[in-house]
Amino acid sequence: MNLRNFRNEARDDYLEAILMITQEKGHCRSINIAETLDVTKPSVSVAVGKLVEAGLITMDDDKMIHFTEEGRVLAELTLAKHNYLKELLMNAGIDEETAEREACAMEHGISEDSFRKLEAHYPLS
Repeated sequence: MNLRNFRNEARDDYLEAILMITQEKGHCRSINIAETLDVTKPSVSVAVGKLVEAGLITMDDDKMIHFTEEGRVLAELTLAKHNYLKELLMNAGIDEETAEREACAMEHGISEDSFRKLEAHYPLS
């Protein structure tokens, strides 16, 4: 994966957005990402190009975005981290808005191994 100029945080945010949009709409295009992340279309174009180059997504002739197997796994892991951490924070008494913001920051800093151990040690209902 050649992502020298594409931070893991940005990569994860884009993959997570693509996953959520696809789950909601059944498909995803660049304009959907721009609206969801509140970024410009040119920014999305650059990011999508890097994700394609990295082998995480593909784009068909109709400009629909599709995950590769590796991209889907990474997107699902990022979303799982986010949802778990948000719920954990809210269960600790943190308000939803703060929990959302802080879970987003935390999801990028925790390794898969640490996340899995935390999730196993502190299961959420």
